[in-house]
Amino acid sequence: MFGFDIGYIVIAGFFGLLSMWVSNRLKSKFKKYSKVYLRNGMSGAEIAEKMLADHGIRDVQVISTPGMLTDHYNPVNKTVNLSEKVYGERTTAAAAVAAHECGHAVQHATAYRWLGMRSKLVPILNVTSRFSMWVIFGGLMLMQTTAIGGTIAWIGVALYGIGTLFSFVTLPVEYDASNRALAWLTNKHVLSQEEYAGAADALKWAARTYLVAAIGALATLIYFAMKVANRD
Repeated sequence: MFGFDIGYIVIAGFFGLLSMWVSNRLKSKFKKYSKVYLRNGMSGAEIAEKMLADHGIRDVQVISTPGMLTDHYNPVNKTVNLSEKVYGERTTAAAAVAAHECGHAVQHATAYRWLGMRSKLVPILNVTSRFSMWVIFGGLMLMQTTAIGGTIAWIGVALYGIGTLFSFVTLPVEYDASNRALAWLTNKHVLSQEEYAGAADALKWAARTYLVAAIGALATLIYFAMKVANRD
């Protein structure tokens, strides 16, 4: 882009490969637990609806959305969006995902502060994520010829820092949603012991994708902050 930066390439390459490995493990886990059918015969949609009802949430709709691993909770229109497989299948994997997404709905209903913080960061992130790296590299190049380059580079680092902050704010949101899901699955005896173990295993690997992303973002932020500081 602006010449080769070996340090950045090494960091991006390492965390890219690590992220790919975790993602593949996640997919293999969901493939495995998609073959473990629930003894209660409930579909992902039915589990989601029951969890919402048990938490007294009546204004959230459970709907099907196209794609694989496209499951999410939308706080704007209050919908739990389940991918087609999760929505209709009656497996351990479907139960884990459906309950996790409902965990986000419970967070929203109870005004969970980390979810509120993440929601506020989304509009800012939509802007900063597009320009931060361009501003950093542009500033570093300008530092060779003009004093203002350092200021521009630091602005880029600050913009990238917002994305890093978002990654770390996401961690408690995701881990808490899984904890709420697993607690409900246990307390309401929705799953057998074996099914519960599978659901916990699948959600553990899902959470690790966010953990790797956060650590990778922090490593990149520190690298560029040190790079700019050393050129000042």
